[in-house]
Amino acid sequence: MLKTLRIQPNGGDGLRPAPVTIFVNGAPTTAYPGETVATALLAAGSARFRTTARGAPRAPVCNMGVCFECAVTVDGRPGTRSCMTLVADGMRIERS
Repeated sequence: MLKTLRIQPNGGDGLRPAPVTIFVNGAPTTAYPGETVATALLAAGSARFRTTARGAPRAPVCNMGVCFECAVTVDGRPGTRSCMTLVADGMRIERS
């Protein structure tokens, strides 16, 4: 299992924009504008993005939109490639 490791700005020195809140399977999670959904999920410690019909866990492989291993449901749209989708405040992400 991956542990959460996120670089934090030191005393608001402007390294990152203000965080936004996304909801992953209903749980509020911090993300930063400009991050992809895949980046936000990995930074939050998610190692499984979806599950195959046989129950095998899947996670991003290529991170450039080719493999579809990172597909999740974003704001009700299933099969969204998380590595190609930027986070937005209030976005709702469902992993299967």
